[in-house]
Amino acid sequence: MTDDPASLDKLHDIVVPEPVSLWPMAPGWWVLLTLVSAFFLILAIRHFRRWRANAYRRAALQELAKSESAEHVAVILRRTALAIVPRESIAALHDDAWMAWLAGRSPLAVPDSIRAALTRSLYAGEPAADLDELRNFAECWIRQHTRPC
Repeated sequence: MTDDPASLDKLHDIVVPEPVSLWPMAPGWWVLLTLVSAFFLILAIRHFRRWRANAYRRAALQELAKSESAEHVAVILRRTALAIVPRESIAALHDDAWMAWLAGRSPLAVPDSIRAALTRSLYAGEPAADLDELRNFAECWIRQHTRPC
C-alpha cells in the first residue's frame, strides 16, 4: 500500500441504501384504496339494481321470441306495461287510448300497420298482416320504453 492519499487502493465500495418497502403502506394509499373500493362497490350495486329492475324486460323478450300470433304479442305488450305502471291505469285502455299510451312511452313512432294490427284486426279476429313486423316493433318497444315518472 502506498501512503498517497489519492491512491485508488484506499477507495471503499459504494454503500447502497436498503430498498424502500412497499409494506406497510402510507396512510394516503389506504385512503385512496378505500375510495376506489367504495367507488367500485357503488358501481356494482347500481349495476345489480338496474339488472334486477330490468328482469321484466328480459322475461318479455324471451316470451316474445316464442310468440306464434299477434294475440300473443299483444298480451306480452300488455303484461310488460303492467310491470311498470299500476293495473288501474292500464287495464281499461284499449284501441286508440292503448296505442297512444304505447306511443307516449316509446321513442319510436307506432307505424299505422302496427296500430291496425293491435287494435282493429286483433279484436276482429283477422290475422295480422305481418307478424314479424309486429314482433320487431314489440321487441323495440320492450327494449326502449321509458318508465313513467
